Amino acid sequence: MPARPRAPGRATILDVARRARVSPATVSRVINESARVSEAVTAAVLDAAARLDFRPNLVGRNLRAARTRNLGVVLPTLTHPVFAECLQGLEAAARAGEHAVMLATTGYDPAQEDGAIESLLRHRVDGLVLTVADAARSKLLDKLDREQVPYVLVYNQLGSRSARLRPTVSVDNRAAARQMVEHLIGLGHRRIAMVAGSFRQSDRARLRHRGYLDAMRAAGLPGQPALEMPFMSTDARLPLLDALQQRQRPTALFCSSDQLAMMVMRDLQVLGLQVPHDIAVAGFDGVQLGTLLTPTLATVVQPTPQIAATALDLLLGLIGGQRYLAPALLHHTLRLGGSIAAPAGPTSPTLPAAAEQCVRSHHPL
Repeated sequence: MPARPRAPGRATILDVARRARVSPATVSRVINESARVSEAVTAAVLDAAARLDFRPNLVGRNLRAARTRNLGVVLPTLTHPVFAECLQGLEAAARAGEHAVMLATTGYDPAQEDGAIESLLRHRVDGLVLTVADAARSKLLDKLDREQVPYVLVYNQLGSRSARLRPTVSVDNRAAARQMVEHLIGLGHRRIAMVAGSFRQSDRARLRHRGYLDAMRAAGLPGQPALEMPFMSTDARLPLLDALQQRQRPTALFCSSDQLAMMVMRDLQVLGLQVPHDIAVAGFDGVQLGTLLTPTLATVVQPTPQIAATALDLLLGLIGGQRYLAPALLHHTLRLGGSIAAPAGPTSPTLPAAAEQCVRSHHPL
């Protein structure tokens, strides 16, 4: 097999060896931890590697070895039901094909994504299924592309202006969000706000907000900036009060994920508001847990089992040498649960007593 061409500007093990004034074999021993090296030499090698932004071509080492039939999965968290359901689908599909799955989570932190993936590659996985913070501008994905690591993104969706062609399996986040907001408008809602995960942490949240704005503008209604919340938040009461204290407070809330929507429904009840009588709530994901709530959660349903199965089939094809041609956009549906209804009537300008108490105390109850 001919040698792979060196990526322009990318440091090699020879560059590190020259800078650290050691042999390439010593650099290899330090990087691979394959033999004992003195602390002084190890420090010199690691310092040279850091200054040169050197990363070992882990996949090259893997490709020279036999396939392991191990697949890496990198997800933001398993506390979010949609990712837990995705992992379940990936494991089932992998098991059916006699593959094993190795998991890493990143806590929605782009800085952790690189370490998680390098760890999986050191364990010689044959390819990766992953969700990252921002697929269009990810330096991590740039590195995987350079090193020709087979990978497939799930839930990430590259914008139409992106110059990158990266393997993705998702729904059309923008169109799906627009359809749900259009449904709320069709019920008679005119004051609709959006609660979203941090745009910095999620390109999906950004696309869903654009869909919200599309629907509002098409109906001649004023769209608003999203109420952004960190993804690991467990309390939405203070952000909700920002919306509830507006002179014309919203009659409906569209949430960028089911996890946010379920938290919002709980906290609205604590603040003394009834869903959907006082305010309607809709989510995005379609997790099964939403059907167990009272009222049941209205949501955009992503076909998570199909997303997982499609991603695994695509990844195995890439590992086998197939070319990637186009994104896989799967169909979404709306689940019109009891958390949404037509506006009950003029919104009372007075906040419920529980919300007033929260305002006075300047912190959640």
